[in-house]
Amino acid sequence: MNDRKRQIPVIPASFFGLVLGLVGWGNSWRAAHDIWGLPAAIGEVLMLAGVLVWAVLIVLFAAKWLSARGDAIAEAWHPVQCCFIGLVGVATMLAGIAAHPYSTLLAVVLFAPGVAFTLFFALWRTGVLWQGGRDPAATTPVLYLPTVAGSYVTAIGCAMLGHPDWGRLAFGAGTLSWFAIESVLLHRLYTAPEMPPPLRPVLGIQLAPPTVGAAAYLSVTSGPPDLVVYGLIGYGLLQLLLLARLGRWIFAAGVSASASAWAFTFGLTALSTAMVRLVGRGDAGAISVLAPAVFVLVSTAMSAIVLRTIWLFVTGRLLPVLAPAAPRA
Repeated sequence: MNDRKRQIPVIPASFFGLVLGLVGWGNSWRAAHDIWGLPAAIGEVLMLAGVLVWAVLIVLFAAKWLSARGDAIAEAWHPVQCCFIGLVGVATMLAGIAAHPYSTLLAVVLFAPGVAFTLFFALWRTGVLWQGGRDPAATTPVLYLPTVAGSYVTAIGCAMLGHPDWGRLAFGAGTLSWFAIESVLLHRLYTAPEMPPPLRPVLGIQLAPPTVGAAAYLSVTSGPPDLVVYGLIGYGLLQLLLLARLGRWIFAAGVSASASAWAFTFGLTALSTAMVRLVGRGDAGAISVLAPAVFVLVSTAMSAIVLRTIWLFVTGRLLPVLAPAAPRA
């Protein structure tokens, strides 16, 4: 029986970041089709790939809780890896967003449990954090995932389903959570010892709050672009340049044996999507100049990351080697 259980891959919750990147890339191509008339099929294929990856990961994640419960519980209480569990709900909501053009019912069936899981996990994990006793060295951008990413994707999905008023509430929750968490994170980065090399790639998540926030803001508003969305995109571009400046330091441990680059993908694709949508909303200034270049840059980067991930999978180096974990009492 144990041998049979061990045949099931024990996947970390961070793998749901693949869904965020693929569906985010699909959204970018959907926007490019709407605004620039680029082929619609590319975006739909990317959306389908994201949904298929989500379906496989959901099954494997559930199997982990059934056949490797010690590993699952250890992950839930890990000071860093725990927050990736929030991506289960976020990825499920994104699967619903991907399905919406084909079936509103299917979109709701996927989106509703995704919202419920995201809210439940965010409340549980934030409640644990509020009780203190945490090592400041464990403070990383993964803290954004349960509340900030969850709220912004909730806002996008609510607007998609015709409820922008609920989406605006979610946008507010995500934005103020982002401000609060970023102040704590920057204090840690400025004052605590530097992150160990294996942990540094999670800094790619730092790009997501302003860029996904911009996409969410555009979803719950209408009319010409305003100062808020320009501010969000401007801060996102600043984060992108800063991450590029730190690239060698961030990947000091290399990317040859992990899928760590996916931490950058949701923020990158959201930046492209938001900028293309701004062009569609009437921007004729700096964004209209930058948007095509950013779109090409993001598509090139995503192509490289996807190909690299496929190579890691084929060569058997995609899954991390996990040590046996004992359940928490």
